[in-house]
Amino acid sequence: MLSILLVATALGFSNFAASISIGLSGVNNQLRRHIILTFGFFEAMMPIAGLLMGRSIAESLSSIAPYVGGGLLVLSGLYSLFQVRRHANVTVAPLKRPGGLIVTGAALSIDNLIVGVALGTHRDSVALAASIIAVVSIGMSLLGLEIGRHLGATIEKWSAELGGAVLILVGIGIATGVL
Repeated sequence: MLSILLVATALGFSNFAASISIGLSGVNNQLRRHIILTFGFFEAMMPIAGLLMGRSIAESLSSIAPYVGGGLLVLSGLYSLFQVRRHANVTVAPLKRPGGLIVTGAALSIDNLIVGVALGTHRDSVALAASIIAVVSIGMSLLGLEIGRHLGATIEKWSAELGGAVLILVGIGIATGVL
């Protein structure tokens, strides 16, 4: 359960960062609803697909499954950190249309597929993990919108880096049996 909460928080940081960017341009209640529905849908569905794939992989990997799952989380975290560094001076354009929001929601949840595979090798409940990830993602997205409105762009980079670092630590914890 602790590993699911930590991973959900780490995954939520990418939505948090994107939501800060969206919040910088201003939001209304309709856009908030679109963000909740879109981000929540993708954040729940991708881990389910990944968890189901992870279960079948875990059966064939047997005793090395925690190492593979932990390794996938570490790679996902490293990739997140790489993307933050690579796009350090790029700002996200405001999302005012549902089509742009859907593309963003899908792109932000790609890491959830990988994380779902990793968690599937760890034998976590599919429904529980997907629910927790979706709820945390929605909460962090809404928080990001408000922070974006009030604080500005400096927190956006920090949150993406923190998310990548947490994924790496959780991956190491799963691989070593701590989580």
